[in-house]
Amino acid sequence: MGLQEQIDRMRQEIRVDGYAMSIGEWISLYENQEIDIHPEFKSFFRWSNSQKTSFIESILLGIPIPPIFVSQRDDGVWDVVDVDGVERLSTIYEFVGKLKHETEEALSPLIKLEETKYLPDLEGKKWNDPEEPENSLTPTQRLLIKRTKIYANILLNKSDELAKYELFKRLNTGGSIATPQEMRNCILVMENKKMFNWLKDLSENANFQECIALSERLMDEKYDIELLLRFIVFRKLEEPAIKKMVDLGDFLTAQMIELAKDQNFNFQREKEAFQKTFEILHKTGSDSFRKYDHKKNKFSGSFLVSAYEAIALGIGYHYENISDINIKDKIKEIWQDSSYTKYVGSGGNAKRRIQELLPFGRRKFKP
Repeated sequence: MGLQEQIDRMRQEIRVDGYAMSIGEWISLYENQEIDIHPEFKSFFRWSNSQKTSFIESILLGIPIPPIFVSQRDDGVWDVVDVDGVERLSTIYEFVGKLKHETEEALSPLIKLEETKYLPDLEGKKWNDPEEPENSLTPTQRLLIKRTKIYANILLNKSDELAKYELFKRLNTGGSIATPQEMRNCILVMENKKMFNWLKDLSENANFQECIALSERLMDEKYDIELLLRFIVFRKLEEPAIKKMVDLGDFLTAQMIELAKDQNFNFQREKEAFQKTFEILHKTGSDSFRKYDHKKNKFSGSFLVSAYEAIALGIGYHYENISDINIKDKIKEIWQDSSYTKYVGSGGNAKRRIQELLPFGRRKFKP
């Protein structure tokens, strides 16, 4: 297939529409629950008050607002799929007193607008407060905002189902979302909120957190949730499927989406496997994923993902029948095996490492 054929085929799989809508219409969509801005996203990022003020100022000054990208679901509701679009709409809804928390509780209106270079009197202004009319926008100013138009770019539900996730990735890479796992978290919220909340709760397991002992930076980047997701995705995945992996990040995202769509996903079984695995590991101490020095008979250093992939996933594969194995001794043995040590360290190929270490760990911890 030539390049032009590839282009033509992919363009046929993506169906888009678009038109300008007034802010008043965007507000009505939200009031009628016809648009989902996913308030759960707010735990991943947040505009500062200055950014919110600048956005309101831009509307009042007539500065063109970038389009908002949405994906149309089967039920007709729009999912907002660009993070900056979420922030722009959230700021509007917060300012006019409509924004709700993910629990459906109404949040307090945005009232702490700041002084700006061009609109110094914007400081302290509210949308509309009958008790303090002098601190409220005038009816003319409110109409000015409500009549301002923002263009909607709509990915229709006839498009290929992965197009939404590809669009999300391309819109948000290098923007407000800093890491691949933050991206996956947002995608999972859109696809299966129950699974996202389940993963988030499971990642807080005390044994797991003590065993991985991540730095504050890695925790801020949600790397603990990525490690948990790797455990869920790879624990029982057959080796032929692992061998087909081209890029680790893309593979992990695609597998997550498949699990999110699986109506037969066994939450309880996977939770049990995860908790039991890290209960076993925690009993050996909290240094299972650190480097072991045989000469000094000592574990040292920081968390190593290669150790996690071989050890946690090896134990997780056999967790139901592993009680008679001395886990600590097995871990020490691994550090004398060149089949493992050649994959330790940075700069290696993640795909090749996982393709080799998952089967290696399964063999090492086989009862």
